[in-house]
Amino acid sequence: MSSHSERYAAFRRRQAASSPAIEAFQGLYGFEFDPFQVRACRVLENGHGVLVAAPTGSGKTVVGEFAVHLALSEGTKCFYTTPIKALSNQKYNDLVKRYGADRVGLLTGDNSVNGEAPVVVMTTEVLRNMLYEGSSTLGGLAYVVMDEVHYLADRFRGAVWEEVIIHLPESVRMVALSATVSNAEEFGEWLQQVRGDTTVIVDEKRPVPLWQHVMVGNRVHDLFVDMEEDTGPEEEPDSGGHRSKGKRKRERRRPQQHREIEVGGQRLRINPSLIRFAEEDSRITQLADRRRHPQSRARGSIRPRSRFAPPSRTAIIEELDDDGLLPAITFIFSRAGCDDAVRQCVASGLVLTSPEEAAEIREYAETRCADIPPADLAVLGFDQWLRALEAGISSHHAGMLPTFKEIVEHLFSRGLIRAVFATETLALGINMPARTVVIEKLDKWNGEAHVRLTPGEYTQLTGRAGRRGIDVEGHAVVVWQAGTDPEAVASLAGTRTYPLNSSFQPSYNMAVNLVGQVGRRRSRTMLEESFAQFQADRAVVGLVKQLRKHEEALDGYAKAAECHLGDFMEYASLRRALSDRESVLSKTRSAQRRDEALESLEKLRPGDIIRIPSGRFSGHAVVLDPGLRHDLPAPLVLTADKQVKRVNASDFTVPVHPSGRMRIPKSFSAKSPRSRQDLASTLRNKLKERGTDPVYERGGRDAGEDAEVLRLRTALREHPCHGCADREDHARWAERYFRLSRETDSLRRRVEGRSHVISRTFDRVCGVLEDLEYLSGDSVSDDGSRLAKIYSELDLLVAECLRRGVWKGLNPVELAACVASLVYEARRNDDAYPRVPSGPVETTLAEMVRLWGELNEVEARHRVSFLRQPDLGFVWTAHRWARGDRLDDILRQADMPAGDFVRTAKMLVDMLSQIAGATGDAEVRSTSRKAADLVRRGVVAYSSFN
Repeated sequence: MSSHSERYAAFRRRQAASSPAIEAFQGLYGFEFDPFQVRACRVLENGHGVLVAAPTGSGKTVVGEFAVHLALSEGTKCFYTTPIKALSNQKYNDLVKRYGADRVGLLTGDNSVNGEAPVVVMTTEVLRNMLYEGSSTLGGLAYVVMDEVHYLADRFRGAVWEEVIIHLPESVRMVALSATVSNAEEFGEWLQQVRGDTTVIVDEKRPVPLWQHVMVGNRVHDLFVDMEEDTGPEEEPDSGGHRSKGKRKRERRRPQQHREIEVGGQRLRINPSLIRFAEEDSRITQLADRRRHPQSRARGSIRPRSRFAPPSRTAIIEELDDDGLLPAITFIFSRAGCDDAVRQCVASGLVLTSPEEAAEIREYAETRCADIPPADLAVLGFDQWLRALEAGISSHHAGMLPTFKEIVEHLFSRGLIRAVFATETLALGINMPARTVVIEKLDKWNGEAHVRLTPGEYTQLTGRAGRRGIDVEGHAVVVWQAGTDPEAVASLAGTRTYPLNSSFQPSYNMAVNLVGQVGRRRSRTMLEESFAQFQADRAVVGLVKQLRKHEEALDGYAKAAECHLGDFMEYASLRRALSDRESVLSKTRSAQRRDEALESLEKLRPGDIIRIPSGRFSGHAVVLDPGLRHDLPAPLVLTADKQVKRVNASDFTVPVHPSGRMRIPKSFSAKSPRSRQDLASTLRNKLKERGTDPVYERGGRDAGEDAEVLRLRTALREHPCHGCADREDHARWAERYFRLSRETDSLRRRVEGRSHVISRTFDRVCGVLEDLEYLSGDSVSDDGSRLAKIYSELDLLVAECLRRGVWKGLNPVELAACVASLVYEARRNDDAYPRVPSGPVETTLAEMVRLWGELNEVEARHRVSFLRQPDLGFVWTAHRWARGDRLDDILRQADMPAGDFVRTAKMLVDMLSQIAGATGDAEVRSTSRKAADLVRRGVVAYSSFN
C-alpha cells in the first residue's frame, strides 16, 4: 500500500495536469478521473485534437463528453457521432439527463429531434451526408467526437469514418475514441497528417482488473496461476465437476507441467491442471472410442469427445450465482442459441430476482410497450419474453424487436436483469457492462465456415466484464468444450491489442459529391490522404528500400560481367533465350508425349505385350484388362516377374506400342499365384523368342531440331564474346543478374500495385460514371446530382432506375416491393427462387436485374466491382406489409425474426425517402413518399432503429 506522501504526490500531479474547467467538469461525475482522462481533456482544452485508445469500459467517453462541456461553455457546437443508431439513442438520453432536452439534439436518419441544438448526437453517416451537402447545420461547429472510431476497419461501413475525417473543416477539433489497437501511433500519425495537431493518448490499463477462467465440468478454474503457486491435482474435477479425492495421492507424484505466456509484460503460468485435463481428456476419450468402435482404430478416424461434458446453460448461471459472479453476459454466436438458452433457464425454474424486482421489471416493460397493440404483442411472444425478464433472464440479438432490446439494456444497466445471452453484436459499443462475461465456444460461423475467434474479438467480448465503480474485478469465463486447448485460450487472453486496418475505397456517390464540390484533380488529392493510402504507402517504404538495394546489386552484377571483346549482356541474353526456348520445347514435347501416351493406352487390348519404361514395375508386361471403365485408362497388367498392377499415363514417358500378343487362358485368375506364375513364364518365353523391342526404341527419338534453336546457336557462335577465355566467369555474373532482375521486376510490380491505389480506383470509378454520362471532366450532370443524394450500396443502380423511369407508373405498394430488393441481403446463400407478386412488380424487378447486368458489364470494362445483384428475398414480405396485411401472417410466412423484419423495413423507409429526395419526377416523388408512409406503420413506426 502506498504511503500518505506518495498518495499526496500523486494528487499534486493530477492537480497540476488539471484545470478549473476540468475540475468543474469532474464535479458532474461520481468518481475521480484517471490520469489519461485528465491529460486528454487538457489537450482538448488547449486547442488540439486528440486520439484516445483505451480498453472497453475504461471511460474514454469522458473525453468526448468534455468536448460537449467545452462547446456549451464556449457557445459553440459539438457533434457526437456513433457507429450505430442504438448507441446514438443511448448517448442522446445520457446527455439529455445531464444538460436538458433543449440543448441536445438527435439525428439518426429515422429520428430527427432538435437538430439545430448546440449539441447533436448522430450516426457517422448523417455527418458524412451533411458534409457532402454543405448543410447549414455545420455553422458554428467547433468539436466532433467520433466514438468507436476503430469502426473504420469495418469492411461494409468503415469508409464513412475516413470520409468524415478527411472532409471536416480544419477549424473543427476532433476527439477520436478507439478501443485499444496495436497501431494507435500509426493511426495518430495519419490524423496529424490530415487534421493537423493531434495528440495520441494510449492507455492499456483496465480500470477494473480482469481475471481469466475456464469452466471445466461445473467448476470454474483460474486460467493463470502465480509463478510460485503450487497447483496440485486436488483441483481435478470429475465429469460432474466435483473434485475427486480418491486420485489425490496418486496424482501428487506426477510432475507438474509448466507452460508460461507473457501478458502485459508479465510472465504468467498456465494452470497446470488445465494442461493435464486437456491431455487426459484426449487420451481417455480416444481409448473409449476405440473400445466402442474397433474400426475407428485406423489412423485419423478417431473423433475426440471431451470427458468433461459442458454443463447446461442453467448450471453455468447457477454456478456463477453461487460464486457471486452475476450479472453475467454469455456470448453465444447464434440467435437461436441465445433464445434456446433463455427457454432452458426458464423451464428449469431458475429465478434470479426478488418478487419486488420482478414487479419493477414488469411495470417498466409494460409501460414501454404500452403503445404496441395487444395483437402484435401476442405475435412477438411478449408474455413469454416478459416471464423470462421477471426471472432476471433475457437474450439480446439483432433478431429481437428493437424496443425489446432497449428494455433489456435499460433493465440490465439497473442491475435488474442478471443473465443475458447475447450474440457478438452486443460488444459493438452498447453500454452494457457486467461483472462476468462467459464465452460458450471459441469459434463462430462467419457465413461461410466455422472460424476461431481472433484476439481482437476475444478482447472486445471480454471487455464488457467489470463495472467501473461497482466491481473491484471483472471475470472472463471460457466453457470447456471437446478439443479445448488451454494454451490457445491463454494466447487469446494474453493478446490485448489488435491492428486497425483501413477498409476505405471510393464509391460512385462519393465520386460525384467530391467532383461536384472540388473538381476531379482536388478529389484525387483528397483521396490520396486516406488512411488506406497512408497504410499502403508505409508498407511501400520497406519495399522501395529493398528495390533500391536490388537495383544497386544489378549495376554491380552487370559491371562484373563486362567483357573486353564486346557486349557480354547481349551475349548472355542470347544464352538465356536459347535456354528458355529449349525449356519450352522440352515441356511441349513432354506434354505431347503425355497426350500420345494416354491415347496409346486407350488402344490396348487384353493379351498385348508392352514395355513399362520406368518405376518399380519397369520392364515388360502383358495386358490383362484395358481398364477403360475409369475416367482415364488404367490397364491391369502382369509383369514378367509375376506382379499384377494397374498402370496409367504417368508410368509412360513415351507412347506405348504393343510389341506382340499372347493368349490369356480363360481359366486365368489374377488372385491365383499358380496362374500368375504360369502366365509370367509364358510371357518370358515370348520375349526370348522375340529379342529386343525396336518399337519402344523408336518412340524416344526427336523428329528434328527447332528452327529458332538453330538460329540462336548460330548467333551465339558468331558473337565476339563467344571466344572470350573468361566467358563462363562472365556468364555466372550475368546469370545472377538475370535471376535478380526477375525478382526486381516482381518487386517493382508490387510497389506500383500499392502506390496510388486509392486514386487509381477513383479514376476507374470516374471512368464508369463518364461512360454513363454522370460526369464529364469536372462537371456533374443533372443525373449525377441525383446520384449524389443516394447513399446506398446500390447507389448507381438506384440512379439508373430513376434516370430510365423504371419505377414510373407503379403504385405505392408496388414501388415498396421493388425497392425492397435494393435494401435486403440474405444472411445465407439460398438457391430457392423467392416469391414475388405477379404483374407490374415482377416485370419491374426483371428490368432492374437486367439493368444491374448492364452496369456489371460497364464495371467489368473499368476493372471495378461495387454493385451486388438485387436480392428478391424481402420483396413479397414488403409487398404484403405495405398493402396492410397482419404482422403475424407476414412473420409466419416470411420465417423472419421480428427484429430483422423491423430493421429491413426501416431501411426500406429510408431508401424510399432518399428516392423521393433525389428524383426529378413529381409522380415518382409522390409515390415514394406514400410508399414510405405505408411501410412506416405498426411495429415499424414505434420501434427505434438498431
